[in-house]
Amino acid sequence: MQFLRDCSLSTLAAGFVAMLVAFTSSTAVVFQAAQAFGATPAQITSWVWALGLGMGLCTLLPSLWLRKPVMIAWSTPGAAVLATAGLAGEGFSMAQAVGAFMLAALLTIAVGASGALERVMQRIPVAITSALLVGVLARFGMQAFAAAQTALPLVLCMLLAYLLARRLAPRYSVVWTLAAGMLQAATGGGMAWSAIHWELARPVFTAPEWSWPAAVSLALPLFVVTMASQNLPGIAVVRASGYELPISRLITMSGVATLLLAPFGAFALNLSAITAAICMGPEAHADPRRRYTAAAICGLLYLLVGAFGAVVTGLLLAFPRELVAAIAGLALLGSMGAGLSAAFAEESHREAALITLLVTLSGVVIAGIGSALWGLLAGSLALFVQQYGRRRA
Repeated sequence: MQFLRDCSLSTLAAGFVAMLVAFTSSTAVVFQAAQAFGATPAQITSWVWALGLGMGLCTLLPSLWLRKPVMIAWSTPGAAVLATAGLAGEGFSMAQAVGAFMLAALLTIAVGASGALERVMQRIPVAITSALLVGVLARFGMQAFAAAQTALPLVLCMLLAYLLARRLAPRYSVVWTLAAGMLQAATGGGMAWSAIHWELARPVFTAPEWSWPAAVSLALPLFVVTMASQNLPGIAVVRASGYELPISRLITMSGVATLLLAPFGAFALNLSAITAAICMGPEAHADPRRRYTAAAICGLLYLLVGAFGAVVTGLLLAFPRELVAAIAGLALLGSMGAGLSAAFAEESHREAALITLLVTLSGVVIAGIGSALWGLLAGSLALFVQQYGRRRA
């Protein structure tokens, strides 16, 4: 079987790290979003089931079909929008929230079917999209070293393992780094085993209720931040990694999956940026044609997390936060280096790329929209002002 021949220890590690980062980095935000609408423990577990199923199928099947890494994730900014709306005391019920999820999914399907987002991104120079990618990833790189403030032995152990592996066995550097971190955490008592709860996930259906206030306060912000803060960086990662993917079809697919799974808690599925960089980068495999196996493995693990719900989620949450931050940052070093090289390779685009990078890295939020979109707009504006009319002249 071609998949088994293409699979390797490094792609296995990349798939596991991507799944680990995806679930441990923002599971708490998803829980807060569910609780904001009065979710019961059974409904929260159903959200994990629905998100795991949606991400798993939408990652696994296209990756195997196209033999290219396709990475789908939930919308972490979208979850933050939902949690904020609930904390603001707007009083939306779970049924109204589900109706808003489905409306946002329909808008996503419309954007994907029109191909508008893909056409816009194709007109933006690689230098700008590469700088956008670095701006998104750099925060994870900095968090890897900031984790040393609270877990210095753990971070030093992982950094040393990474540097040695990069010299002795670069293909398996992430494998050895993760193994060293887990060993250090286990022997140092850093694993929170009490977070594990032995129960399986059961889907809970919630009939949607259509509400104009929920459409304005939930659906539209959810749609906008998912497109601006998730799908745009996701496209940038794909382009910077050198892959040709049917972006519009994948966005449509994520919208359809969200629409079908929304009654069970899948609030928004979209193209991934961070986990995509892990599975599309050189750390996953030296041969770009074999990196699809990393995405496929990640998809299988997503399905496993969804099926076992609270058990696997608790197991993932048992890892120290510093370990997750360190492995994410170190695993993305290769992608950040390649992005920096592409962003600043051409002198005429260098300043615009730098503006894109700095605005994206700033984390500025304007009108509820994250810095990824504003970085893209700022860099594109700078490039337009500096370059428009010069070639014609």
